Amino acid sequence: MRNAYQMKVLAVLLCSVALSGCSLFSKKPQPAPAVPAASAAAAAPVAKPAAKPVAKADGSGFVPPGSSSNVAIDSIVVVVNDDVITRRELNNRIKTVTARMKQQNVQMPPAVDLERQLLERMIVERAQMQLAREMGVRVDDNQLDRAIARIAEAQKATVQDLRNQMEKDGTPFAAFREEIREEIIMQRLREHEVDAKIQISDAEVDSYLAAQKAAAAQQYEINISQIMVRIPDNATAEVIAQRRARAEEVMRQLRTGADFAKTAATYSDASDALQGGAVGWRQPERLPPVFAEALSKLTPGQVTPIIKSVGAFHILKAVDRRSVAEAQAAAVVQQTHARHILIKVTPTMSAADAKRKLAELKERLVNKGATFEELARLFSNDSSAAKGGDIGWLYPGDLTPEFESAMNGLKIGEISDPVETSFGVHLIEVLERKSDDASKERERNMARQALRDQKLEEATESWQREVRDRAFVEFRNEDGTVATAPK
Repeated sequence: MRNAYQMKVLAVLLCSVALSGCSLFSKKPQPAPAVPAASAAAAAPVAKPAAKPVAKADGSGFVPPGSSSNVAIDSIVVVVNDDVITRRELNNRIKTVTARMKQQNVQMPPAVDLERQLLERMIVERAQMQLAREMGVRVDDNQLDRAIARIAEAQKATVQDLRNQMEKDGTPFAAFREEIREEIIMQRLREHEVDAKIQISDAEVDSYLAAQKAAAAQQYEINISQIMVRIPDNATAEVIAQRRARAEEVMRQLRTGADFAKTAATYSDASDALQGGAVGWRQPERLPPVFAEALSKLTPGQVTPIIKSVGAFHILKAVDRRSVAEAQAAAVVQQTHARHILIKVTPTMSAADAKRKLAELKERLVNKGATFEELARLFSNDSSAAKGGDIGWLYPGDLTPEFESAMNGLKIGEISDPVETSFGVHLIEVLERKSDDASKERERNMARQALRDQKLEEATESWQREVRDRAFVEFRNEDGTVATAPK
């Protein structure tokens, strides 16, 4: 281990010299000029002071002395087992984190505190990566490419878009790739070292469920219906005014006694319009904050004022209200087996284009020109594409409200019109339905997972401290001498 450390130190000191074409092995080595031993020993750890500016006779600027060969030598900040963290690595991390914090408008801590915190984080990361190498944890380039593609996909962008943005922000894409590789490696290491060792007893599950039931008595949910007047993409001010006028006409009719369900079927642009605008039972925390706030002021039977969202005007009705404990006691739910074709909205695929494409696919299905499985495998942007779009058995609340509402309005074997959600645009088919008691086993599994999540953070922190404590860590001064640990 010591030989490996010495080689690493030598490589850092030689290859971090700020000269173009730096190489450990030159094809034609030149003899070094003779230097007195005492002078060499004094000069080795620290670069010479920078030469003073000298004006040329022609006034053109700085001229270094003829004998000057001053270079900036990177220094070792910390030794971690048989590896090192250099000043350049630490400064690069500080620069990256500072830029991110400024971009997110996060208040910066004092520079000395930021450096101390980042250095400690880098020590833990370096020790974890060494442990991962010892255990043979690897992420090859193909796995890394797929992970980066998923990151880009989540941001509704291409990998090239992501690369362009990184470089625009001053982050080399190669450095970003290696950062993601290290994150994946450390995640896999934690899964092996921490996740797999967490145990949840039946007694813990029982206690958790008892506490949840006590809390549920204080929580409530609302049965909601809606009328939505959609605002077209890229609408002009005149079109927006026309859509508001339509929403105001709906509100006028409701105030004069019109039936909400009938009005929804006549005016609403939502997929649940023909079901009288029925959305179903929702807990306030599952709703957009502006909806939850408006509904919180209502008693059953009342409607909200007109609410404007990004793409529509909404009028909501509080049909009924009940405690979550009452809902759990009723607990007979309908499960739906469904499949879908998803086309994601990207800079090159607008929502309107996705809807047109899915409308064409629906026409092919209706005319028996292809099967749902074939089209899902060919066109769906979802991971379920390989299974012909099959997303399995679904419980209420498993999906987004827009998807669930459209799905609940379908008969078995019926295919929806294109449905837009935050994930993109979907074509949905219901395969079968069944009613089931809210499974006690499912309830216990959910409780077990919640307890696991709670324990995971604490267990991860404890494991990271153990990895840090087992590591040999030695801090260095700028001149290479051993330093005391920062406080």
